[in-house]
Amino acid sequence: MVFWDQSVIKIFAVLTLIAQVVIVAYLLDWVIFKASGKRFGDKLWKFFGKRGLLFMFIISLTAMVGSLIFSELLKFAPCTLCWYQRIFMYPMVFIAGMALIRKERRRIMPYLVMLSVIGLLIAGFHYYNQTSENPVDLPCSALGYSASCSESFFAEFGYITIPMMAFTAFLGIIVLWFMSRRN
Repeated sequence: MVFWDQSVIKIFAVLTLIAQVVIVAYLLDWVIFKASGKRFGDKLWKFFGKRGLLFMFIISLTAMVGSLIFSELLKFAPCTLCWYQRIFMYPMVFIAGMALIRKERRRIMPYLVMLSVIGLLIAGFHYYNQTSENPVDLPCSALGYSASCSESFFAEFGYITIPMMAFTAFLGIIVLWFMSRRN
């Protein structure tokens, strides 16, 4: 791998890590709120919640661009599960973009969440399959030319792979929906 390839991977891995920190902080704050009635990051969560659709658009656009960079520029052949994740991520860019233009936040978010939940399940299974000692033998080659679904091109910070990036993006959109519901 050349320096440029490693830099691109590192950038997307750091973005994934930042998103995971925000998601965990929100979930911890929610648990603390349920237990004690005190919320610590209320202003921050309101900021994200009021701009939830914009952040959903940014996350889905970043995921789409990232997947295209990985496959078209870095030449990582997408496996069958990667294609399924793309099927659920790519439409969200256009749906969220159109909703931003038309200012239809409340009407569109359930569709984005539905796509995210399905994509999250696929990405979670894909990550499990990639990191498991006994991966499920998927018939990737039976569906035409496809990379192995259990193959990992990299593991930044010891755990961030392409399916983990997708999992984080889908989860981030779901968490943004929860933040937006409060506003």
